[in-house]
Amino acid sequence: MKLLISLIIAATLLLTVSVAKTNASEPPGRISAASGEKVKLKLFNGKNLEGWYTFIKGKGKNMDSNEVFTVRNGVIAISGEEYGCITTNEEFENYKLVVEFKWGENTHAPRLEKTRDSGILLHSIGEDGGYSGIWMHSIECQVIEGGTGDIIVVGDGSPNFAVTCPVASEKQGNSYVFNPEGEPVTVYQGRINWYGRDPDWKDEKGFRGANDVEKPVGKWNKIECIVKGKEIMIYLNNKLVNHAFDVKPSKGRIQIQSEGAEIFYRKVELTLLPAE
Repeated sequence: MKLLISLIIAATLLLTVSVAKTNASEPPGRISAASGEKVKLKLFNGKNLEGWYTFIKGKGKNMDSNEVFTVRNGVIAISGEEYGCITTNEEFENYKLVVEFKWGENTHAPRLEKTRDSGILLHSIGEDGGYSGIWMHSIECQVIEGGTGDIIVVGDGSPNFAVTCPVASEKQGNSYVFNPEGEPVTVYQGRINWYGRDPDWKDEKGFRGANDVEKPVGKWNKIECIVKGKEIMIYLNNKLVNHAFDVKPSKGRIQIQSEGAEIFYRKVELTLLPAE
């Protein structure tokens, strides 16, 4: 038994190292679990951004001269001063991603007085900066005051990027709202709001909705993105807030955004799930 446990630990460590050491200039590898296995990976090692590369709008890859993305006291600190992201060297499929975040106080133009905004981009594929010169085309788990858990199709408008969700009969503005008992709709651009998003949401700094699951500024929150085949389930602080099916694409890199607000991430952990 001790020998078996040692072999499992060694295999897990080897896989973690291989994820971190891949050169960002090389084509991404695709990381998935062997049949029947679950493997946990720490995508953030608590010391540096090994296993990731930065991309800053107007500057490009690994040109973060203003240190928008740093590691301090075991936490990823994102200043929000410039638009950009950190991107995993590898692609992933079939996993549970657990991320813990909290907002800082600082915000920056052009969102100086607007809601604090960030995001976790799943299934990111194509060119860096392919969307608006900043991010890869992807499916976003939105992180924004009052709207954390929204699903956004960061696509090119084609059927190659899409989600299908059951939704409420009434929209909020131009956006559908997730309702597990609703009729399914497919969107190729735009968002599916999380089920409790305030209908009177305003893009104002510090906004809090009556039914918000997210904790106030300065408090730690937990997001879990469970990716199984063409399905994405999003949990915020242990509550299911959104659920998409027939997701396209269904694999890719992971990105974390800088979008005008100071934010901190202290945990970025991924468990590979066996394909069904």
